[in-house]
Formats: sequence, C-alpha cells, structure tokens
Amino acid sequence: MTKKVSTSDLIKKIEKLTKQRMAEQPIVSLDEFRDAQKKIHPEIILVIEDDETQRHSLKRILESSGYQVKLAADAAELTQILDEDSDIHLILMDVGLPWINGFELAQMMKEHRDLKKIPLVFLSAHADEKDFTKAREVGASDYIKKPFDIEKLKIRISELLAENK
Repeated sequence: MTKKVSTSDLIKKIEKLTKQRMAEQPIVSLDEFRDAQKKIHPEIILVIEDDETQRHSLKRILESSGYQVKLAADAAELTQILDEDSDIHLILMDVGLPWINGFELAQMMKEHRDLKKIPLVFLSAHADEKDFTKAREVGASDYIKKPFDIEKLKIRISELLAENK
C-alpha cells in the first residue's frame, strides 16, 4: 500500500529534487549561454543584392555564423519580405540595384518608423568619396567596398548588432 502525499508535500519534494539536480549541473559560461540563445533566437540579417551568386554566398557565410538570413534581389522582392513582418536586425545592401538604387531605397527605409532603427551596411564595388558621403546622408552605418574580407565583414556585423541591442 502506498502512502498518500499531500499536494504541499509533493510540491516540496519536487522543488527539493529540482534544486538538487540543478546544483549538479556544470556551470555554463556567459559565452556558451549567448551561443545557445543565438541558436534558439538567431538574429535576422536581410541581404539585398541583385547578383545571385553574391546573394547566396552571403547567405551561406552568414548562416554558418549562426544568423538567419532573408534574401531580396531588389526593392520588389524586399516588399514581399516586409509583408511577412520579419523582425530584421541588420541590412546588407548593394548600391547598384535595378530600378531603385540602394541609396534611394535606403532613403525610403530610413523614413520608415521601424526600419530606420535597423543598422544598414552598403556593399559596393563603387567606392569613391561621393559614395561614402551619400551613404552617410541616407543614414548608413557603414560602407564596405567589394571585394571584402569575409572575417572583417563578420566582425563589423557583430559590432553593429551589439551596438543596436
């Protein structure tokens, strides 16, 4: 015959065993915790690039670093992503987009109440002083000349995401 246990006694036993088991777990470093959080809730990076090879290369590179990546080839595809109501954390955008160039698109995005808060990085093969000035005028966080060092790009993305938290 089993002994009947009251609800309060059962709660106490569960709490005691839970605390005991938790105490037996190894301590997790803050970096390990952040890595686990990143896997559970990855930051979303939007890549707007008309060159398909570069677009998909950036996707592979960023996903291998733990980010979730949304892709758009131009402003028209961007509208589909915005309709999905995605929580975007950073935007990488080419300047030389078809129909609406990157500077024009950035200007429109920076006038939007939610999108204006998102760090924006231009990636472009064109990199003269006029382009850097225009990028600053439309509110870009950075302007990186193609071809670029992948590791430096990842570091810059990480810095901007940390600043924007």
